[in-house]
Amino acid sequence: MATVTLEKLVKRYGPVEAVRAIDLEIFDGEFVALVGPSGCGKSTTLRMIAGLEEISGGFVRIGDEVVNDLPPRARNISMVFQSYALYPHMSVRENMAFSLKIAKRPQEEIVRRVAEASDILHLNELLDRRPSQLSGGQRQRVAMGRAIVRKPEVFLFDEPLSNLDAKLRTQMRTEIKRLHARVPSTVIYVTHDQVEAMTLADRIVIMRDGHIEQVGTPDEVFHTPATRFVAGFIGSPAMNLVEATVLDGKVQFAGGDFLPLPDKFKNAVSAGQRIVFGMRPDDVHPTGHGLPSAAGEQAAQRELRVSVTEPLGNETLVFAPFGGVEWIARMLNPIPLEPGRAVRMTFDLAKAHLFAAEGGHAIARA
Repeated sequence: MATVTLEKLVKRYGPVEAVRAIDLEIFDGEFVALVGPSGCGKSTTLRMIAGLEEISGGFVRIGDEVVNDLPPRARNISMVFQSYALYPHMSVRENMAFSLKIAKRPQEEIVRRVAEASDILHLNELLDRRPSQLSGGQRQRVAMGRAIVRKPEVFLFDEPLSNLDAKLRTQMRTEIKRLHARVPSTVIYVTHDQVEAMTLADRIVIMRDGHIEQVGTPDEVFHTPATRFVAGFIGSPAMNLVEATVLDGKVQFAGGDFLPLPDKFKNAVSAGQRIVFGMRPDDVHPTGHGLPSAAGEQAAQRELRVSVTEPLGNETLVFAPFGGVEWIARMLNPIPLEPGRAVRMTFDLAKAHLFAAEGGHAIARA
């Protein structure tokens, strides 16, 4: 295992700066996920760590060694790709053993390492099959097995589950989590799927337009987003984000709608200040059908008219206009709600977030 350190890392394609002087330290044995929308620079960052992309500026360190000029094979890393990249004419056993044969490892060592990896990933019954005879999930397990046998210092995953259907993705997330528990190693995992990031990673790196918006644990990025972008990106459904103005102890929305200014922000903002008010759907719910804060915390109620609902079994998402936008509320133990029906909604103000209208940074409670 090894630490991975990025220092002012830059990638340019002509005049376009795809990665903008990012700094990041990934600790020994840590599982870190890089997430963000398409084109944010996460895969480019991973490929620079791997040595598959030339670095335009800054440094990549693996352990104590700067690896900018080392070829991929000299970095002691293994990479698992979205496309599996298996040799179609080779069996599972031969695919897993190939890198060790190229490295001229002794035959008994090759046999032992392939057996260890196939046991971890439950591939023993598939060793003599070819990739064309495997399902997508099985092929991805073989790709991971090929990475494991090399016993690298760092594992790199580049959207490895994006080709799988929803059920297989869930199964493979569990496999990857078990794998990291059994083979403790430093893992850098790129995905556009926030569920993968939240369920797998020790820390999440959220990227946007080539720079890092926030680094934190899944709990930190969900409950204390550093920017409006993070608040809107993490969470499903996304946080309700509404432009507003602070006036007379109120958060004033379009059309005359308002909520009380949450107590925790009363000394952090000033009258007339433009803000963005945020609340997660979990914290807005038809009165009596949610999980409010502890007794005594601040809350507000408003009567809203339902525009549409999305039943999900044990819960229902309720859409209702308020303050010039459509809010999403989460209703637990749902009851039937027809569009057009007026419903009393509870806003759990203790869970509210405020962001600056300019720049989008979170406004901390005073």
